[in-house]
Amino acid sequence: MRRHLRLAIILLVCSINHPMHSQQQQKTASGHYLFAWTGDAANKRAGCSANCGMEGREGFGNDFLVVIDADPSSTSYGRLVTTVATDQQTMYVHHTEYTMPASGMLFANDHDAGRTFIFDVRDPLHSTIETSFTEMGGYMHPHSFLRLPNGHVLATFQHAHHSATEGQGTSGGLVEIDDQGKVVRASSNADPTLPDALLSPYGLVILPEFDRVVSTNSSMHQDDIFRGVTYQIWRLSDLKLLKTEYFDVGENRYAQISPEEPRLGPDGSILVQTLGCGIERISGVSIDQPKSQLVFTFPGNWCGVPTMVGHFLVQSVPAAHALIVLDIRNGAKPVEVSRWEISETFKPHWTGWDAKTQRLVVTGREPRLFLVKLDQATGALTIDDTFHDADGKPGFNFADREWPHGWKVVPPESRFRHLERRTMTTTLRVLHLAICSTSQWEMTMW
Repeated sequence: MRRHLRLAIILLVCSINHPMHSQQQQKTASGHYLFAWTGDAANKRAGCSANCGMEGREGFGNDFLVVIDADPSSTSYGRLVTTVATDQQTMYVHHTEYTMPASGMLFANDHDAGRTFIFDVRDPLHSTIETSFTEMGGYMHPHSFLRLPNGHVLATFQHAHHSATEGQGTSGGLVEIDDQGKVVRASSNADPTLPDALLSPYGLVILPEFDRVVSTNSSMHQDDIFRGVTYQIWRLSDLKLLKTEYFDVGENRYAQISPEEPRLGPDGSILVQTLGCGIERISGVSIDQPKSQLVFTFPGNWCGVPTMVGHFLVQSVPAAHALIVLDIRNGAKPVEVSRWEISETFKPHWTGWDAKTQRLVVTGREPRLFLVKLDQATGALTIDDTFHDADGKPGFNFADREWPHGWKVVPPESRFRHLERRTMTTTLRVLHLAICSTSQWEMTMW
């Protein structure tokens, strides 16, 4: 069966040691792999954003995880290895974790279905589904997943189990979840001082040394995407909401709209990408005097997931058909140092860094995934044209192909995983790259 695939990509990197179940498994698991979380784009709701409802006929395919050879020394570098199918009909394949967790238990979500899978990817060639869940602790539709110091996941959930009526705001919450898919604790982000505000948790950054969490509010619903303009400060130890703050409004009056992905910068401040293509800088969190400032604006709108590598921030900018690299050593005054255009038509969305191979993973609206090299001295970007599919063109092709589990699709969500054999243990480095927006992909590397 031939189907089109949507891919949302998120990138995560970490290293973990796992005992293998046998010497044979240890042998077959050796390598470096990219995981892509994907689904059937023929579903007219799959990956919809600006043209929601216009994507075509209803699809019948399910979400699945793709494994790609990401070892530059391999003769099959850039080629498909295997897939892990789920029983979930594709609605909107969306986020996975941003980095591969030390446990090797990977969270991957179909947002519109409201269902999250936990994959056991400790053996990349024989990955399995550990469990799945829907609602948690009174909250629905999780979006982002970050690991806590104790190894559990802290997730943003966009909605609480109540219906917002006209004239009222919306709220969700944060939920701590273990690797078995069980709720540890949950807390609402509703703020009685802002009863009419859109408070839909989207992204978050965890600051254990200050006992703080910072989350952003941005809606996944078309009708509300321009209403998100706030961030919230939490106490990590008991998940108590401390305050809600508005983002700084810049001269163009729109770059603060729909704040999405917060990242901890090298100067200790938090840099937040917005759908309005702004970079907001939050400072003063450690002294309970948070303040935001719009410090940079990229051209256009619908900017996607950023990646930090050292003192560089790499931002996908669809209006420029490019990745733009900022030097963020001075977080208050980022400076553009380079930009790289894949093609005149490619609109990048998700990016992610693989520390093992020093590559950046890039996906966008077209059904193709690329690896890009970043010069960490200058910030210059160049494509890795040795990473290619069987068609010989740079990148991995998700369009119009047969998959091992029996049908055809286009883009996915992906990750990289690296395994090096050592006596009785396997070292895994995971890089998770996910692409959302109109392209429905999630990606990770081991």
